[in-house]
Amino acid sequence: MRYLVHLLAAAACSGVIAQPALAQYPTRPIRIIVPFTAAGGVDIVARTVGEKLSVRLKQPVVVDNRPGGGTTLGTELAAKSTPDGYTLLVGPVGGAAIAQAYYRKHGYDLRRDFAAITKIGFGTVVLVVPPSLGVSSVKELIALAKAKPGQLTFASSGTGALIHLTGELFKQMAGVEILHVPYKGSSQLLPDLLDGRVSMALDSMPAHLPHIKAGRLRALAVASLQRSAQLPDVPTLSEAGLTGFQSNTDYALFGPARTPKDIVALLNRETNAVLQQADVRAKLAAQGIEVSGSTPEALHAEVLSELDKWTKVIRAANIKQE
Repeated sequence: MRYLVHLLAAAACSGVIAQPALAQYPTRPIRIIVPFTAAGGVDIVARTVGEKLSVRLKQPVVVDNRPGGGTTLGTELAAKSTPDGYTLLVGPVGGAAIAQAYYRKHGYDLRRDFAAITKIGFGTVVLVVPPSLGVSSVKELIALAKAKPGQLTFASSGTGALIHLTGELFKQMAGVEILHVPYKGSSQLLPDLLDGRVSMALDSMPAHLPHIKAGRLRALAVASLQRSAQLPDVPTLSEAGLTGFQSNTDYALFGPARTPKDIVALLNRETNAVLQQADVRAKLAAQGIEVSGSTPEALHAEVLSELDKWTKVIRAANIKQE
């Protein structure tokens, strides 16, 4: 009997006996925390993916909206949840990196407190100007900004958010001085942009696409590394001369740190399978979201890269929490 106990213990240590986490997972509903209000892009992504995961995992997947603190409230809640695969987080990569670098107080660290599962997809950020500005390319816009330092303006959806920091990245990479004008969302900045009261915006594409198609706004470039399927004739900022420029509204799936690796692998496999479904891709494409998918390792590397990039942008621009 004593020999059998030792044998079983040795087998468990060597991995011969499987860990029970995966064999018993999932047996109850899974919660996905979304650190934004309902009906926004992240919420739509979470509900679309969660609905399909529920079918594949044979358990309810419930979205729990926890907005506030520039995403830090919901993100912290997820970070401090039990790492058993039953509480997950769908949130932005770049936006979360910015929040960590921008806000002075938060109870988590993206580098150590999350288990990366998979990248879900990304939305395109587009550089738009009113036709009245009189420029038709990024080169012309930069030349105008250099000729009129501090006189051009760029609109954003709020200080410290991704769109603001994307504008600051543009200023730094282009070597220009453009005045930031913060608004409370894209719907608030659009009237001033359309009327030419602000010079430009680097913003999420869906809000601006109808005006681009109608000729009321001019798209000079997109901020992704590849061209957008919805604006195939518009170059990337990298193609337009700002080599390596990248900023996306992106979406990814995380669990708390120390979530068992077999559960992470299962969720990665099942989520990536969901992302290949034609109806999922079509629904997300209608929201301007391009599906990607990834390995956990690739997502973790992206988190580290984005945190490093946006921390540098914030420090270089000397941006302080308001």
